[in-house]
Amino acid sequence: MAQQESADSGTTPDAWGSLYDLDASDPHGRLVERAGLGDADIAQINRLMAAVGRLNDVERALAEQSQQYMRLNATDMRAIHFLIVAEHRHEAVTPGALARHLGIASASTTKLLDRLETGGHITRAAHPTDRRSQAVRVTARTHEAAMNTVGRVHSRRFGPAAELTPEEREVVIGFLDATAAALAGPVDEPNQAPTGRSRSV
Repeated sequence: MAQQESADSGTTPDAWGSLYDLDASDPHGRLVERAGLGDADIAQINRLMAAVGRLNDVERALAEQSQQYMRLNATDMRAIHFLIVAEHRHEAVTPGALARHLGIASASTTKLLDRLETGGHITRAAHPTDRRSQAVRVTARTHEAAMNTVGRVHSRRFGPAAELTPEEREVVIGFLDATAAALAGPVDEPNQAPTGRSRSV
């Protein structure tokens, strides 16, 4: 009740603890198995989850700013990014390859390409090796705009990664891969046992 009163009075969540604290999100242990974890372990995991949350918040804000700057929606931005990477690799992108990358239907891809072409973001021409298909390329103007704004900001990720030791990078890679695998499952599986890994302390 006190927490609700604080929220109603305008107090931010940070004032009464991180939204990612285990005791705040799963106070009765319905979701996460705590066996083998001491208070110090849980406190450190809470800090880790909060750090991931801050990164997610920054990435979400950056994505929104990028879309506003480029005047494109999220799917359009993913398409532009894919085309820029393909150009750097000297690879021709077909509409089908773009559809598979975006996970959208052929008809939706055609509408997307029509929209991007009308906006001056892409061009379509005969494929260099398969005359039955088309090659989609990002225009020089959009390429430069994306590289000098969104790309420049995203490149800042390299600095913190470069400062880690090879061993530290492997730990981070393992954590991120394991987290991605854990989150990849469906969300509609009720009555599952709490997740977690028991270990001795």
